[in-house]
Amino acid sequence: MGHHVIKLPDVGEGVAEAELVEWLVEDGQNVREDDVLASVMTDKATVEIPSPVEGKVIWRGATIGEIVAVGAPIIRLEVDGEGNATDTDTEIEAAKPAKEEKHQPEPKQIVSNGAIASETQGTAPVQPKVKGANTPPQAAPSGTMRAEGEAPLASPAVRKRAMDNGVDLRRVPGSGPAGRITHEDLDAYFQNPSPSVSGGRAPDTSVLETQVIGMRRKIAEKMATSKSRIPHITYVEEIDVTALEELRRKLNAERGERAKLTFLPFLMRAMARAISEQPQLNALFDDDAGIIRQYGGMHMGVAAQTDNGLLVPVIRHVEARGLWECASEVARLAEAARLGRCSRDELTGSTITITSLGAMGGIVTTPVINYPEVAIVGVNKMQTLPRWDGTQFIPRKVMNLSSSFDHRVIDGWDAAVFVQKIKSLLETPATIFIED
Repeated sequence: MGHHVIKLPDVGEGVAEAELVEWLVEDGQNVREDDVLASVMTDKATVEIPSPVEGKVIWRGATIGEIVAVGAPIIRLEVDGEGNATDTDTEIEAAKPAKEEKHQPEPKQIVSNGAIASETQGTAPVQPKVKGANTPPQAAPSGTMRAEGEAPLASPAVRKRAMDNGVDLRRVPGSGPAGRITHEDLDAYFQNPSPSVSGGRAPDTSVLETQVIGMRRKIAEKMATSKSRIPHITYVEEIDVTALEELRRKLNAERGERAKLTFLPFLMRAMARAISEQPQLNALFDDDAGIIRQYGGMHMGVAAQTDNGLLVPVIRHVEARGLWECASEVARLAEAARLGRCSRDELTGSTITITSLGAMGGIVTTPVINYPEVAIVGVNKMQTLPRWDGTQFIPRKVMNLSSSFDHRVIDGWDAAVFVQKIKSLLETPATIFIED
């Protein structure tokens, strides 16, 4: 028998590392050739790592959420024959557990009624040295919760018995040293359970910890970069979309089976017209190099919420697409994002972004710019509200656009001109179709 070491392959041009987001095998598991072993993520593309050979998993070299360098060993298989393992691979694997052990945090100490105890179950508490007379520790008052963050002291056997019976040990008073809970304390609790707080509800002090990995980590990093490096200015304007909604419904009724028109294709075409007059908004700002890259083609990112987090599929060359073509591409990419089937190219290369929460859009939002772009347009919910026409109040369909701009590149005046141009086009939708 031999060993075969699988290393993280080159998962993309210029990529030096990737994040391990999922293990699909366990230690001791037999795998066949081409079985998927793990998934890694780089930027916003998830890549599956297949097994090139048949064998048994005997070592996994990374934990979920860990960043792994290209070429680093990630898994070792026991295989028939000699395998491909080298002395260097063995040295790397042997060193890794020691490295992890070195960084293991010390057991937390918990102060409980004047005593210090290790959080590790079954460890006897250590009494602190206190000047003056020694005062015996007092058990927690019957029927009361311990202080926030104060863990109950109990042996593993007591903890298992409590868990099997659905008992929260924080509510059980302990009679042992430093308030330690004994089997006799559990017996007493079973006979006379502590009363709940007023209203019949016990306070929930549970804490759920979720490791930030994969897509959520990428989103967090991108948002932190944007907010820390870009001075945002947000401009909000109300749009009367009554005429646009009438036109949209009429066009949908006439086109039948074709992709249904939503508000977004109209907004995309209006933005394309506005950017033709203000091309500096269709740009990326490389603030490290001090260079603004202004693009002739408008590649529009459309933020889409999915089960895996926020994705921004990109509709390329909106300036060259018609209304129905925009609608079809939005529908296609939204479905691909929902199913997790967007390619790397479909998730990169945007020059300006639209974000919309649909009916949940609220009245006003403050969109975060998709770094390193310089502008983002946010769509808020549509409402029917009374508006004064000069003689009377009449019902109108209105919505707000909340748009953010990079104030280092876009002045407030230019931001206002841009949004007002979009407003004019959407409130008189026939002008969207007029060619210059």
